[in-house]
Amino acid sequence: MPNRISPKVVLITGATDGLGKAAAILLAERGYRVYAAGRSPEKRAQLDQFAKSRNLPLQSLELDVTSDASVHTAVEKIRSEAGQIDVLINNAGLGYMAVIEELKMEDFRSQFETNVFGVLRVTQAVLPHMRERRSGRILMISSVAGLVSPPTYGAYSSSKHALEGLSNSLRLELYPFNIEVVLIEPGYIVTNFQQTASELAKPYADASKSSPYAKIYSGAWSGANKGRGSSKTTPEDCARVMLHAIETSSPNPRYGVTPLARTVKFGKRFLTDKMLDSILRKKYGVTRD
Repeated sequence: MPNRISPKVVLITGATDGLGKAAAILLAERGYRVYAAGRSPEKRAQLDQFAKSRNLPLQSLELDVTSDASVHTAVEKIRSEAGQIDVLINNAGLGYMAVIEELKMEDFRSQFETNVFGVLRVTQAVLPHMRERRSGRILMISSVAGLVSPPTYGAYSSSKHALEGLSNSLRLELYPFNIEVVLIEPGYIVTNFQQTASELAKPYADASKSSPYAKIYSGAWSGANKGRGSSKTTPEDCARVMLHAIETSSPNPRYGVTPLARTVKFGKRFLTDKMLDSILRKKYGVTRD
């Protein structure tokens, strides 16, 4: 439990919706002082109103992870008001879904700018203060797509694979300073992420019928819809895993969230790449003519 006299301070990126919002509310309910960062003024205002109505120690914060100036301003604001940042949850992310050959280079760059360089930008801004205090915990919100790469997930999966590699190195580099780095690996959880991903994929979807990859697109989207319908895990379930990763004295390097994520983690240990490819081809209807 956090100290009620001097509550731990938490910064969560992408915290005005989905997994980030659920974590922000749960941690505030537990007594943490939460800064919920996001870009949308409307969503920040709604979250502030909610926090005020519940008398929660939670306030929104303007932060764009793709901007050096925005990240610097946000981190300095927290330090000036709260004195420190005890926990960083790198949650902001987006997903482009298209086959690699047809994916526009600017979209691929945008994918990495948010999911990789955005995480790096915020982490580098927070780390000097954690390191000086020799205390801190950083949660990286990865994905089951950071373990396997379904068709049309090339951009998103590669960004999450990069996040996994970044976190693995950080975990070792920060060990001497008593800073823990934990990967949270959700499977399919229904949030507005899927709606945003659908909007980003629309130009590719509109052109998919004339694409040589038409069957790939069809199978991938069919598989995604099946995942949406079968998902029983909620953002609040994921938030509870984050809470455990923060409060346990000795966290695991990674936590799978949802049965799918735990199954994939198990499968990666015992199945060959050929076996995994076969499973993914069957799931997404990838066949040869």
